[in-house]
Amino acid sequence: MSSKQPEPDSPVRNWTLETDPSDIAWLGLRTAGSTNVLSRQVLLELDTVLDALYTAPPNGLIIFSPKETGFIAGADVNEFPELKSEDQAYEQVRAGQRVLDRLAALPFPTVAAIDGVALGGGLELALACDWRIAIESERSTLGLPEVQLGVHPGLGGTVRAVQVMGVRNAMQLMLTGKPIKPAKALRQKLVDRVTTRDSWRTDAAEFALRTPVSRRMPLPDLLLNLAPVRPLLAKILRKQVAVKANPGHYPAPQAIINLWQKYGAGPPGFDAEALSFARLVFTPASQNLVRVFFLQDRLKGLAKIADIEFRHVHVVGAGTMGADIAAWCAIRGMSVTLQDREKRFVDGGLEKAQSVFKRKLKDADRIAEASKRLVGDLTGEGAHSADLVIEAIFEDLEAKQALFKEIEERARPDALLATNTSSIPLKLIAGSLNSPQRLVGLHFFNPVALMPLVEVVHTSTTLHAAIDVATAFVKQIGKLPLPCRGLPGFLVNRILAPYLDEAIRLQEEGVAPESIDQAARDFGMPVGPLELADSVGLDILLHVATILADTIHRPLPPALKQLVADKRLGEKSGRGFYYWENGKPRKQSDTPPAGVEVQQRLILSLVNEAAACLEDHVVADADLADAGTIFGAGFAPFRGGPLQYARTEGLPQIRAALESLQRQYGDRFAPSAGWGALESEGSPNP
Repeated sequence: MSSKQPEPDSPVRNWTLETDPSDIAWLGLRTAGSTNVLSRQVLLELDTVLDALYTAPPNGLIIFSPKETGFIAGADVNEFPELKSEDQAYEQVRAGQRVLDRLAALPFPTVAAIDGVALGGGLELALACDWRIAIESERSTLGLPEVQLGVHPGLGGTVRAVQVMGVRNAMQLMLTGKPIKPAKALRQKLVDRVTTRDSWRTDAAEFALRTPVSRRMPLPDLLLNLAPVRPLLAKILRKQVAVKANPGHYPAPQAIINLWQKYGAGPPGFDAEALSFARLVFTPASQNLVRVFFLQDRLKGLAKIADIEFRHVHVVGAGTMGADIAAWCAIRGMSVTLQDREKRFVDGGLEKAQSVFKRKLKDADRIAEASKRLVGDLTGEGAHSADLVIEAIFEDLEAKQALFKEIEERARPDALLATNTSSIPLKLIAGSLNSPQRLVGLHFFNPVALMPLVEVVHTSTTLHAAIDVATAFVKQIGKLPLPCRGLPGFLVNRILAPYLDEAIRLQEEGVAPESIDQAARDFGMPVGPLELADSVGLDILLHVATILADTIHRPLPPALKQLVADKRLGEKSGRGFYYWENGKPRKQSDTPPAGVEVQQRLILSLVNEAAACLEDHVVADADLADAGTIFGAGFAPFRGGPLQYARTEGLPQIRAALESLQRQYGDRFAPSAGWGALESEGSPNP
C-alpha cells in the first residue's frame, strides 16, 4: 500500500489515507480519545481529505477504524454545551451535512466497514456511503440513539435512514434509539453484508469496486411514503410513541415523525432536519438529557482500577435477587457458584437464572455457555476459591451476621466480601467480622438485568482498596457504580421512602390509587408510587420503612401495616393497592385526575429527602445524588434529577412550597438542612 500520511503541517490529524495496488483508498479514523467521535474538527478534516479524493479519484474508497473500541461512537457530545444559539447550532449542523453530502456524491464506490459501534453521527456517515459491511462480533452495534439526548439525527440521518431501510425500520431505529446487531441490520437492509474479522478486508475491497445500485424501498414502504398516506401512518406513530414518551416531556420523537410526514425523506428534509435539530438542542429536555449523559460518564469513571479481573463470584442466597445477580455475572463471562440451604432453593435459583439467560441472550449457544458458567452449591465450597462473595439472603440482621462469620472463615483472605442488603446499615452487618473493614455493600436493583445502577456501600472504616475493587467489579459487569455511605437506606431507597410513604398517606385520605399514580406519571416518573409499592411487595416495603422511619422522620402509615396484616402484599399475592392479573394491575379507568397538590406532595417528599441525603453526605455531591435517583429509581431523566429539578424551578420557590406544605401537613415537609448547601451553589448546573 502507498501511504498518504498527513504532513507535519497538515490540518489532518485524525485520518490516515492509504492506497492499495488496486487503487482502492483506505481511509482510517483514529481520534485521540479512547473511542472515535465525530467532532467538528474530525468533520473539517474529512472535508480536507475529500478535496484530495476529488482531485485524484481512486477506484474506490473504504472508510474504517483501526481502533479496537469501534467504528464511530457518535457525535462529540462535549460540543453540545458549547452551542450558544439556534442559529449557531443550525449552521454547524448544516456544515456537517455538507461534508457528508460531498462524501455521498463521490464519483466512485464508497464503503463503510463497521467493526464495533456505529452510532449516531457514526452511522450517519456510514449511511452517506454507497455500501456498508459490518463485522459480526459481540461488540458490533448500529443505531441512531439521538432521542436519548433529546434530539434526532442531524447529519442527514432522518432522510438517509428512510431511503436505505424503508419507513418502518428507520422509524423503529430512530424513535426507540435502540441499537441493533449486524444480523438484524442485514435483514433490515441497513448493511449489505455481515462479515468476519478474517475476511472483512477482502469483502470491503470487493464492494469498493462494485458499481453502486439505485436502492428502492420495499413496496409496502413505498406506499407508506406516498404523500397522501404519510399523515395516516404518522398519526398511528404519534399515538404509539406517546404511550412511552409523553410529547410534553420528550419532543424529539414527535419531531422525527413531523419531518418524515412533511418531507417523506426527500431532499428538502435535510435543511428541515438541521432547523429542527437546532430547536431541539435548546429545549429543557435535551439540556437535561445531555446532563444525564455526562452524569453516566462520571459514574463510569469512578471505577479507577483497570488491571483487576474477577473470574469467580460466589453468591449466597438463591432467591430473586441472588439468582438475578448470579445470572448476570454468568452473562458477563464469570464463573459463578450459587449457594442456598436446600436443594430446592438452589434449583429454583438456577431455573430463575435460565429465564434471565433466555430473555437477555436469546441465542441458544450463548445460553448454553452462560449455563455452564453457573453451578449450584449446597455446601458453600465455592466460597473457598471465589474472588468475590456476595450475600443476598433475606433482610434479617442476625441471619446476615451469622452467615458472614462462616463466609469469613471460608473465603480467601484477599477475597472481597459484599452484602446486597437494601437497607440495613453496613456497620451492623460488619460488626460480626474479625476484619470488618473488608466488607462492602453491593446493592443491586430489581430486576438486575435491566437496572443499570449498583450502590457501592461503605463505612468510615471500610478499606479504600475494598471500595476501589468493588467499583471495578461493578464496571466489569457493565453496571454503574455509585459509592454511598452505609447509612440506613443508602441513597435510592432512602429517597424513595418518603415518596412512597406520601402516596400511601394520600390513599388513606381517600385519593384513588389510579389518581395518585397518574399524578406521578404526569410528572414524568416511569411508574406510579403505589404500583411500584405493589411490585416491590408491601411486606418488603414495610420492613424497609420500619428501618428508615427514624431516618426520614416519618412514622409508619397505618394503611401499610394493615395491608400486610391482611396478606395483601401486592403483585405476588394478587392484591395490594390494586388487584393483579397476569403481572398487571387492574385499574379503574374513570377515576378523576388528582389536583396539583397531590403531585406536589409526592415529588417534594422525594426532592426534600434528596437534599437531606446531601446534608448527611450519603453521596459526595448533588450531581451524584441526581445520578443515583435517575439510574436507580427511574426519576424522570428529562428533568435532570431531583436536585437539578429543584434548581430549575428555583430553590426559594421549592423552599416556600415545602414550608406551605409543612404548615398544612406537619413537619414531615420541613425543608431539609441540605437546601442551604444547594442555595449557596447558585444557578443550575449544565
